[in-house]
Amino acid sequence: MIKQKIITALNGIITEYLESKGITESVNFTVEVPPKNIDADFATNAAMLIAKKVKTNPRVAAQEIIDIISKKLPNLIEKAEIAGAGFINLHVKNNVLYTELKAILKEKNKYGSMAANNKEKILVEFVSANPTGPLHIGHGRGAAIGDSISRILKHLGYNVSKEYYLNDVGNQMLVLANSVEIRYKQLKGEKIEFPADHYQGEYIVNIAKRLIAEGKSFEKIDFRREAVKDILKTIEEDLKDFAVEFDNWFSETKIAVVKDKEGKSEVDKACQYLLKKGDAYEKDDALWLASTKFGDDKDRVLKRSDGRYTYLASDVAYHKNKFERGFQKLVNLWGADHHGYVARIQACVQMLGFSKENLDIILYQLVSLVRDGQPVAMSTRSGEFITLKSVVDEVGKDACRFFFLLRAPDSQLEFDLELAKKQSSENPVFYVQYVNARCSSIFKESKNRVDLTGDNEKVNFDLLNSKEERALIKQLAAFCDTLALSEKTMSPHHFTVYLIELADSYHRFYEKCRVLTDDAALASARLKLIEGVMIIIQTGLGLLGISSPDKM
Repeated sequence: MIKQKIITALNGIITEYLESKGITESVNFTVEVPPKNIDADFATNAAMLIAKKVKTNPRVAAQEIIDIISKKLPNLIEKAEIAGAGFINLHVKNNVLYTELKAILKEKNKYGSMAANNKEKILVEFVSANPTGPLHIGHGRGAAIGDSISRILKHLGYNVSKEYYLNDVGNQMLVLANSVEIRYKQLKGEKIEFPADHYQGEYIVNIAKRLIAEGKSFEKIDFRREAVKDILKTIEEDLKDFAVEFDNWFSETKIAVVKDKEGKSEVDKACQYLLKKGDAYEKDDALWLASTKFGDDKDRVLKRSDGRYTYLASDVAYHKNKFERGFQKLVNLWGADHHGYVARIQACVQMLGFSKENLDIILYQLVSLVRDGQPVAMSTRSGEFITLKSVVDEVGKDACRFFFLLRAPDSQLEFDLELAKKQSSENPVFYVQYVNARCSSIFKESKNRVDLTGDNEKVNFDLLNSKEERALIKQLAAFCDTLALSEKTMSPHHFTVYLIELADSYHRFYEKCRVLTDDAALASARLKLIEGVMIIIQTGLGLLGISSPDKM
């Protein structure tokens, strides 16, 4: 990680510099890649922040820092110079770039992974749609984000499990069962009106048709179980086609219905635990969670006066169960309409004896579909939403996932269906995948050359010194920075941005630098650079659950 090496080195230099001035405070400086019109590898605002501390001109502070850099970082920085009001532009040594490229070639798809992280168990819970119908495109965005976050955390070395929480208890299950039962009776010839507040979709009719075809007698049919079975099968199949597979499907029944020897469920025990701790109290014949103690705007009901538990009670028990299974960090992915639920779940986690830092809640915004510049209606009169399956069938799994991940989760997303199908550079996923296909083609062509070497020890990497070659190696090395940023923000969209920028760098290189040149030494070096590009493209797309075709 070139950028991280620079940050670490500058931290030491700046701390020493400030201490020499009698200042023990630190400065929160940044190291960034400057705009393309600036001739530098990195730039830092450190001197401008230091100047305020030591009460001097930023350019004076910058020159003093540059003098120290020249003495202390001769193996890392080739040149440092003042820019503008006091920025410091940094040019890294070519050997630093070559070392990073060699690391990519050696570590391959393990590049950026850190084995030291494997002791931390992380549970990522996402999708968790009620089993009352097929997944729609909103669920699809959540699936793409959650699955990609899980892949990124696994690549970073963490012990990650993916879980789907199955809400198979409660009123919506009664409505589902009744919906199927009424359709069953209608298909059998009964004149019965279908309630407007029941599930309207054709899938309900199909479940009823299956039950009739199987010839079971009405008295022996468990409509709830049969409906959940069919819908869950459809959900699993749709997710598998979307390259999403869960390590565990956790049923709410396990904590809300199943009783122990004393006749208590996990929900009973969780609520009693909070009551005993003083984090819940009884009032008006109901049980209340004292969530205002931990930042919620009001206390919440856990158990109603009629004895029925709320959804919150199940969620308390579920999060308690997660921690009891040994997970140190929980990641929950929810639709943005659940924003009001965040504070109370954070309160629950703290009541269970954990820090808010043990829980990451990611809220994602809605998706709107566009075709030929016009918005696409998201639901029909029958109440059926556009399903994830229909979009995947139309544009393909790869394009669907890439487009879902183009923006940060908290940004609304406009999904252009026609653009997603284009086989051109206008389509961002095609643009990135084409890099791998083009590289693969070059490698196939290189097999005809007997004068080339594939031995890293024999390749002269010093020949990779053009502006385009340096820029491409720098972009490859930025893979690790992208990993770190994705972990910090819990957002995989940084990788779609990164891969598009990598494709830009590659295409600029390809236009200026012929790979299979007559100079065997240069061709061998450039082939190694191409190999590095393929490793990073394939690894990066793999983290997003997207394929890397070798021809297009």
